Amino acid sequence: MEKRIRKYRDEKQYDLSCSEAMIYAANEKYNLGLTESHFKMMAPFSGGMYDGDTCGVVSGAIAVLGLVFTNNVSHNSPLLKEAVLEYKASFEELLGSRVCNTLLETQRDDIEGCNTIILDGGKLLEEVIEKYSKLNR
Repeated sequence: MEKRIRKYRDEKQYDLSCSEAMIYAANEKYNLGLTESHFKMMAPFSGGMYDGDTCGVVSGAIAVLGLVFTNNVSHNSPLLKEAVLEYKASFEELLGSRVCNTLLETQRDDIEGCNTIILDGGKLLEEVIEKYSKLNR
């Protein structure tokens, strides 16, 4: 996932937010078959939904979990709930918060920007997908 995230965070080639970068990278890694209109659905999750609240990395990762683990609808998808809750808890444990503004203050730097947050979130997403994919067999 790291290589793909770095690709989509290349500002010379792409100009994507954290949530968009997660979706683009996951689409490529997991062959999700997303189209441009699907990608547009992630645009409003930028900047912690534009007010610095929920980190776009978390929003993007949860959207990917929905694509991977939803069996028609949420109520028929017990692994989805578990995977989402584990991702959120693990993300907060790893980075200290799920709040965009807090992460900007504590994790963002002038050289990498938010890339470290996105890379950590992407690695965590891979781990959660791997774990719950094994349970889904």
